[in-house]
Amino acid sequence: MKTIKKAVEASINVKKSNFIARIYPAKNKSQVKEIINDISTKYGDATHNCTAHIVSDSRGYDDDGEPSGTAGKPMINVLEKNDLSNIVAIVTRYFGGVKLGAGGLVRAYSHAVLTALEEAEIVNMESFNIYEALFDYRDIKDIEAAFRKYNINIIKKDYAQQVSYTIASNNKDIIKTISEKYQNNLVIKDQGIEYLEVN
Repeated sequence: MKTIKKAVEASINVKKSNFIARIYPAKNKSQVKEIINDISTKYGDATHNCTAHIVSDSRGYDDDGEPSGTAGKPMINVLEKNDLSNIVAIVTRYFGGVKLGAGGLVRAYSHAVLTALEEAEIVNMESFNIYEALFDYRDIKDIEAAFRKYNINIIKKDYAQQVSYTIASNNKDIIKTISEKYQNNLVIKDQGIEYLEVN
């Protein structure tokens, strides 16, 4: 799966209308909603804030008052053609007084998204099983050695009363093996699935 590393923005001018494309990485429908609400509020003075998104639990688009099929659909088509997921695109339009017609709008919204994507760093993402590993300070060396041996990715380290590592692995058998080997010193809790960047 491909997405963008961080948010990007680009603008184009077509017959006095200003089109500002903003593209964000997003994991799910609720993040998409949050981003769209934020931009729509911030740029509430715009003529249109058209959107398109593809995330794990939703995909869709909104023409936001433009003629049906002339804004959101061409935007989502660009995302799909570039094989992108976990992404939301918003194009803010300030009308310049010259009507573009259906074909002109389709080209303008597509071009705005493509222009923003040219600024983006595209990354490959893979789904991983995420776990929380809890253990005592005295076991750090042993546990880390075991994680290295079995190619377990350590995503985050927290040091409180106990040591807590967030780890990622798609091999449940290895997680089981480590759990059994260190059962008196280590607790591993399943945290679900997450998409992580891979080289």
